[in-house]
Parts: sequence; structure tokens; C-alpha cells
Amino acid sequence: MSVAGPPQDANAPSGGSAAATAASVGVPNKQVGVLPALALVGNAFVWGTAWWPFRHLQGEGLHALWATAIIFTLASVVIVAARPGSVRQLLTTPALWLLVVAAGVTNASFNWAVTIGDVVRVVLLFYLMPRWTVLLARLMLGERLTPAGWLRIALGLAGAIVVLWPAEAAPGASPGAWLPGSLADWLGVIGGFSFAFNNVMLRREAHRPEGARALAMFMGGAIVAAVLAIGLTATGQVAAPPAPATAWLLPLAALTLLFLGGNLALQYGAARLPANRTSVVMLTEVLFASASAIALGAGTLTPSLALGGGLIVAGALLAATRPGPGH
Repeated sequence: MSVAGPPQDANAPSGGSAAATAASVGVPNKQVGVLPALALVGNAFVWGTAWWPFRHLQGEGLHALWATAIIFTLASVVIVAARPGSVRQLLTTPALWLLVVAAGVTNASFNWAVTIGDVVRVVLLFYLMPRWTVLLARLMLGERLTPAGWLRIALGLAGAIVVLWPAEAAPGASPGAWLPGSLADWLGVIGGFSFAFNNVMLRREAHRPEGARALAMFMGGAIVAAVLAIGLTATGQVAAPPAPATAWLLPLAALTLLFLGGNLALQYGAARLPANRTSVVMLTEVLFASASAIALGAGTLTPSLALGGGLIVAGALLAATRPGPGH
């Protein structure tokens, strides 16, 4: 899950011809496919394995919501320092305020979910995102819902049902049996939906300055997570941040730098590769998250999870390899 998200397409930014883009920025043609793809893989690796440092911080007494609020606040400060004009652009553009909310809900939900739930399940449920994008693009952008779009939706929903269906439920159980049964599952689904909304908003507001859009998304992560953390701490459901200690301050600083670096890698790679290739490469986040979680005991891969995950990823790949909008 990348904080910056794709700026143009429903799943990734469309930069036109990769060769033309590379020429315009002085990148040798032989690097067009390699370096940008490696940059996107690096971004996917950062987000796919981010669950581990968040769990470490949780173990040190810093809840994922507080960690998200602090990390994204620090990242926002860096963006403001680099692009001071982005603050005025954000404050004077109400349309970007929706982006603040969408990005904030996405990051707060995802980071919280991978901290408390089965990482493999959470990531797969999050990657229902392309199905929500199809529906939201129809409602907000007026894009046609084609047979291929319906197929992507059907694959995603079928995969979700398989993933969520309780092992003890009878085949003829009520439809409610496959609804998310835990907070982590709900957060995974909500995070994917809000990320889809985030991507559609990025497409609709693609003409806005890049700095303002980036600041909106980082500030969203800071504000939404902080509001949730403060509210839940006040009601006793979330612990207050612990006293400052190197055991959590250093990992927090390192994670902030990794997220900023991942965002830069995303912008570099997505600007130099076609949208469909970017989307396919970004799906490696599912691989990194699943493999690391299974290896470190934070997730399991049951036959039903593998089947449902396969359907979800197939739908995402179908979305990523489509020729273009309306096809």
C-alpha cells in the first residue's frame, strides 16, 4: 500500500510512453525498464514489510495509530520544508480536503490492521481495492462499467467470500457468515475502499500541483490517525504513548525515512513506466507481505486463503493489464 498512490490511472499513474518520459528527464533507454521497476519494487517492499516495525513499536508500547500519526506528521514537515507553497495550495483547494480524509483513513486502517491481525488476510482484503475503484470511477468520473469491469468485481467478491468464510461454517450458511468477523478484517476492507477513493480523487484532481497532493496525503495520515488515537486513548481503548526511549524513537525515525524514500521511489518509477506495468509491479507488495508474515509467524496460508487470494490477485492483475479506461 503506497501512501502516494497512483496519480492518473485507477491503479497506477499513466505517464504515456515510457521511452518518451525517460528521454524528457535524461534517462538512458536501457534504464527505462530496470531502474524504475526496481524503484517500484523497493516501494512495494517497504510497504509490504511495514507490518513488522509497526508490531515492534506496538511491543514497545506505541500503538499503531500513535505511530502513524507521528510518522506522517514528521513526513509532512519534510514536505512543507521542501515545498513551502504546498501549504497554501492545500488550504485553498477544498477538493484536496477529501484526499486528506481518504489517505488518512487508508493509512490508519491498514497500519492498525496489520498490527493486530493476520497479515496475509489483511493484505488480501486490502487488495479488493481495484473492485472498489471500478465502482467509484463509475460514480465519480462517469467511466463505463464494462464486462471486464464486472468480471474484476466478480473475481474480487468471490475471492473475498472464500477468504472470509469461516472454516466451521456450513456450506448453506447465511450470507452474513462471510462478512468480516474481526476488527482487523474490517480495517483491511475499509482501508482498501478508502485507498480506491484516494486513487479516484487523485485522477480527478491530477491537474493540482504535485506538492499539494503529496502534502494532502501525508497530512491525512497524520490527522486521521491522531484524531482516532486521541479519541480511543481518552476512552481507554488505546494506550497513551510511552515515555521517550530509544527502543521506539529510533525505529520510528527509521520508518519515517523509509516511507519518504518509498514515496520518492514510487514517484520516480511511476513517472517512467506505463500504468499497466506499474500496477503489476506494485502487486509485489502482496508477495512481500505474505512471504514475510508467513516466515515470521504473523500469518498463515491455508488452502482457502490461497484460493481466495488467487481470485483477488487475478482480478487485480486483470485491472492492471487492461488497455486503458473504458476497455
